Parts: sequence; structure tokens; C-alpha cells
Amino acid sequence: MKRIKNYIIYFSLAAACGYSCNKDLNEKVYHDVTEETYTYTDAYQAIGILYANMRGLFNHVNYYMANETSSDELVMPANASGWDDGGIYKRMHLHTWNSENPQLTNMWNSLYPGVINANSLLEQLDADKIPLPSGVTKEALGAEIRAARAFFYWLIMDNFGDAALITSTSKDLPAKSTRKDIYNLVVTELTQAIPGLSEDKNQLMYGRFNKWAAKALLANVYLNAEVYTGEAKWTDCLTQCNDIIASNKYQLEADYRSNFITDNQNSTEIVFSIPFDENQAGGQSPHMYSWHGALKDKVNMQATPWGSGSAMAVSQFIDTYDAQDSRLSDTWLYGPQFASDGVTPLKGSYDQAGKPLVFTKDIPDGLYTGESEGYRMNKFEVKTGARGSLSNDFPFFRYSEVLMMKAECLLRTGNAGEAATVVSNVRSRAFKANPGKATVTAAQLTANSRYKYGYVENYKIVDAGDTSPIPYGGMLDELGWEFAWEGHRRRDDIRFGVYTKKSWLSHKPTGDDRKTFMIPQSAVNANPNLQ
Repeated sequence: MKRIKNYIIYFSLAAACGYSCNKDLNEKVYHDVTEETYTYTDAYQAIGILYANMRGLFNHVNYYMANETSSDELVMPANASGWDDGGIYKRMHLHTWNSENPQLTNMWNSLYPGVINANSLLEQLDADKIPLPSGVTKEALGAEIRAARAFFYWLIMDNFGDAALITSTSKDLPAKSTRKDIYNLVVTELTQAIPGLSEDKNQLMYGRFNKWAAKALLANVYLNAEVYTGEAKWTDCLTQCNDIIASNKYQLEADYRSNFITDNQNSTEIVFSIPFDENQAGGQSPHMYSWHGALKDKVNMQATPWGSGSAMAVSQFIDTYDAQDSRLSDTWLYGPQFASDGVTPLKGSYDQAGKPLVFTKDIPDGLYTGESEGYRMNKFEVKTGARGSLSNDFPFFRYSEVLMMKAECLLRTGNAGEAATVVSNVRSRAFKANPGKATVTAAQLTANSRYKYGYVENYKIVDAGDTSPIPYGGMLDELGWEFAWEGHRRRDDIRFGVYTKKSWLSHKPTGDDRKTFMIPQSAVNANPNLQ
């Protein structure tokens, strides 16, 4: 059984006393247990709520799909089975979201409880209200809590830019802080916390911030520093990556898919994961909103995917793959679909009713598709008998990402040859049948992207839009193939200058202000200081 039992199953109790965002400062207590009277039995119970907060980010109306479907990788069109839902999905694709889009509200309401809980835990730790396990110091536990708080603040500043900066349990309504102020807090917190974090990579530290996970987080912050503050930090990012590599704690899995199987907690490549369990820690459900309902019989699922599914590949993104790259089939589900016997064709139920279900690459636009159009999710294994939630842990930071961050920093600092060697190493497992294709050159990494951008109508590009070359476009392509379905693409698109400049499917640029999401209206209503 995964280590989530050690701390995450305490979520329901801890949540009762750990976070409250009610505007009423004199709220009525309806039970005997309050934040002041609740006592923890051990430190793992206390910190469990921090990691449990992270699970809420991974559904189709929260951080995960907001970052994927606002990028040039994924889209969630309507179809004959529904999936319009008042236009909330297409607005992400079109970059016309507003402050009432549920994706933004849910993201905000998932991230800030993490901050608030971390603040509370730090104060309780300082007051000696959290029992410490043998061999764990107050400083070490405090460092882990601060690293987790930095994780939440990183995602807040990455997604919302200027936002509330709260570091205590004061109930005063906070003012809005600048993105740079939040960036500085994150860097300071991580820099100070890292020396006190455990260097262990074991079952006890699985799904928690050890030193290497915190360094991977700090490397990501530095990687995007120019976006956040206007000042590039490539050398600082490179230092963090080299430290992780030198630890010899992690290595690439020989098989790419080993990172995404049901029991992936033993992956040698996962640096930091969000643990899930179909029974005790649900919320990992990409199959439910990407798969067609008929695919229930593909693996004899106990649950039925929703309608004909929606989350699918932007066909222009798929066109960038080399046909011999095994990550294509490891990531995307396409072609004829069969029942668990491998023989009986699965059939459509809507516009393809009674016809064999065959997932095709091309889609007419980003707004409405047929039920069998679009490549679907194949990255996370859907085991035989799967339920609505999967037990696959989400690999938030992988060792391949550490290597690819190093390669990008080398590339951007004039060491393209060394960068190509690193990228070729990552590519090698994807071209086992044709090893020669695994090698990428410096010229390829610095060349323009293979992505054919442009506005699509009726399956064809009718307006190319901005056609200027993308600096280091080959590197952007490499990141896309390695990390599709892992929540990276929006950040990468922004960093490479694509997100608000290029057109794809039904998306046309709508302005640089779309590099961040607006603060949800419900948060502004609760705190006018955030206007």
C-alpha cells in the first residue's frame, strides 16, 4: 500500500480544523473540535493536509486542464454527447475566459487553502503543538512545511500573477502583492528550507518534499524567472538541476510508460509526486473526461466515462511527432477501439451510432467535433476494472524534467552542443526500434518549431496568423513530446513566446494580459482589496 496511508487519510479530520476562508470573523462553532482544541497524534497527521490539498488541482475544471486546454496541446470541444457546459471549456481554448470561469475559481480555492494550512501548521509547530517523530527536528519539519507553502505560492504567481500574499493566520483581509514579491518569497523560502530538508529518497518521504523535490521546484521557478520578473535566471536553474543529478538518487526509467502505470510509486524517475488511490485519495480521472463511454468495455471498467469524452489532442500538435517516436502511442489513444477481448469492435452512440469506434487525428476546429474525432488520453494506465478515479500517482516532477531543464538552460546560455547531448539521452528510450533517430543536434534544437500554427476551419488552416520563427523552437517541440498530459504546456508556451502570439485550431491571440488568469470574482467579492 502506498505511503499515502501515513498522512493523507487524516485529511478529513485535519481539514475540519485546518482551513476556513469564511468572511465572517465571528463564525459559529457547530462542533466541539476547533483549531484551538484539536491535537495531533503525530507530525505526519499534521502535514497530511498540505499534500491532500494538492490532489484537488487535478480534474477537468481546475489547475490541470486549465493549463493544458489553454495551450496548443489539448482542447475540450463540445460534441453530440454534450461538453459545452455554458462554454466554460471553449473559453479556455479561445482565451476568452472571465473571472467567473469555474476553472479559475476552483484553482484559487485549491491553492489558497494550502497556503492557509501551511501558515497554521508553522504557528502550531512554533507553539510545540505538533508532536515530532524520533529523529525529526522542529527545524526539519518546518522546512518541509515551508517548501510545500512555496509550491502553492509558485502555482499562484504562475497562474494569477499579482495575488494575495499571506504568511500568518491573521484574519485581516490581505492586499494584493505583486508577482515579483511572491516570486521573491518563494525563492527565499526554498533557499532557506532546502538545507534543512531530508536527503532521503524512500517510502517515508514519497509524495513529500525532500531536498531534491524542493530543488526541482526551485529550478522550475528559476526556469520561468524571466516571465515572472523580467530577469532571466538560467545559471541558477542549472545549478539546482546539477545538484539533483549529482545526488545520484534518480535515473531515467528504461520504459517511458513505467512512470504512469497504476503502481508507479516505485519509479526511479519520479522526484515529486501527488499520490492518488482509487479508494482513499481520489481525483485522478483523465480517463473519465477524455475517453468515450464505450471504452468502459475496453478494460471492463466499473465506471463509465462521461458521454463520448472531450479532452483530446490538438491535431496540429500531433503532426509535430516523428511517426517512430514511441511516446506518440504511449501518450495518445487512437485508431480502432476494441473490447477487452481485443477482437470485438467498440461502437459509437451518437453521430457514429452503431459504427466501429475509430479515433482519428484531425478535428474540424476547437469548438465542436464528432464523437470519434481526436486522439485521446493514453498516458496514464487505465487498469482492468478501473473506477472513476485512478490509483496512478501524478508525477509532478520527473528526473527527465530535471535533465530537460538543464538542457534548456545550456541552450539559452550558448552551450547548444552539450544541450543536444542531454536531450538525446532523454530521447533514447523513445526510439529503441531506430536508435539513430534518438540523436538530436544543436541546430535542430535552435531551429524553428515543427508546429504548423494557424487558425483552422473545417480541418484546414485558413489563416496562418503570426509566422515568425520561434527561438529554440526545436527545444519547445522536445518538451511537448516528453511532457504532454503533465500540465507543462501552458508554462512552456509562455516562456517560448507562443501562448499569446500564435494561432491554433479556433484560437487566435487575444492579448498579452492572457499570460495570467484573472482573480476569480468570488475572491474579489470576499476581499475587495484584491480588485
